[in-house]
Amino acid sequence: MFALPIACACLFPPTASAGAPTDQLKAPVDRVIRILQDPKLKPDSMAAERRAAIRKEAESIFDFPETAKRALGHHWQSLGAAEQSEFVSLFTDLLERAYLGKIERYSGEPITYTGDSIEGDLATVKTKFTTKQGTEIPIEYRLLRHGDRWQVYDVLIEGVSLIANYRAQFDRIMRTGSYQELARRLRANQAEISAPAGSQQGARPPRS
Repeated sequence: MFALPIACACLFPPTASAGAPTDQLKAPVDRVIRILQDPKLKPDSMAAERRAAIRKEAESIFDFPETAKRALGHHWQSLGAAEQSEFVSLFTDLLERAYLGKIERYSGEPITYTGDSIEGDLATVKTKFTTKQGTEIPIEYRLLRHGDRWQVYDVLIEGVSLIANYRAQFDRIMRTGSYQELARRLRANQAEISAPAGSQQGARPPRS
């Protein structure tokens, strides 16, 4: 399977405010937290509405096309325009479902801002997530500027990159198979997670 070793904390940037990148992360993330804490949306019967609201906020936090392009690495250039568009859609769905399964486990664990930097159109926001056991986990966000907006294109948990993790897995499939095989697996996983019976929370891409 395509692994996603990212804790539920990784969608929750620091509570401190420090410049445009952090400020622009904080606003939609605050809204996600309010969604999670909304008693009207907590019941299982409201799962569809809750997840739709979270997805909407995630789209303002993440630059999904850029993340998809970087996750595919040099193979991106070998795809035609239609295949690139299809891959962005499949990858976005994979990433959103992975986060939905993890975000819903968030229960108010503290996250602190530890530093940020801007270099041209790129920015880094560093945070620390404290588990209930008192363990501190460093989480680093990589952001790209689009005009006056900053969006996340990569997340590093304890130095492990989201993009690098997926790139290694996608590369193995592309080298031993083809883009069509990669797309087939992503679509199969999409159908598996959408199935009403026996489905599990979060993204579980097909076995390689």
